[in-house]
Amino acid sequence: MPRPKSLTAADLAAAAIAVIDRDGLPALSMRTVAAELGLSTMALYRYVRDRDELELLVVEGVLHTLETTPPPPQSPWPERIATMAERVRATVGEHPGVVPLLLRHRQDSITTLRWSEAVLTILTEAGWTETGRAIALRALISYLNGAIQLEHLGALGGSGTAVIAALPRSDFPLMAATAEAARQISPEDEFTGGLRILLAGLVDSRS
Repeated sequence: MPRPKSLTAADLAAAAIAVIDRDGLPALSMRTVAAELGLSTMALYRYVRDRDELELLVVEGVLHTLETTPPPPQSPWPERIATMAERVRATVGEHPGVVPLLLRHRQDSITTLRWSEAVLTILTEAGWTETGRAIALRALISYLNGAIQLEHLGALGGSGTAVIAALPRSDFPLMAATAEAARQISPEDEFTGGLRILLAGLVDSRS
């Protein structure tokens, strides 16, 4: 008779997230997660069948606190969409290394599907058609994934921006001046500013 399983899905997700937070997404493997749990690699296969299943546990582990209920319809639809986007940033921001997995598993993560359903509900209530909804949702997902990774892996206040700000003004006057200004922009202002531009574009395309 096989031994009963003693670890939960939450335990496995926590161990995998710890590996990613500490060593980056490339370090994630059945072997490294097994070591994090104090197991042999073969023993981990008693809990998950492969890396894909492990990755999905990671996604759900990060997103388990994400609120997927749409904001009340009394607010304008762009404000409601902004709230949904800001929820993702707040939830995922603590584990930015996981972002590529969110994109990879967007079609089989139940939490991601519920969030997307809520966004589509808001767009539908605002009168968007099927084609428009598809494009708007994809644009929003693209912005979120890119913005969160840039904030944590290439922040405006980071060393990369400083390098660009120090470029010779004779060759790169606009790049250098823009980078110098960008160093003063907070992560919150960067995210909300970019989101505002995206939503303004969606408003224009809707009209």
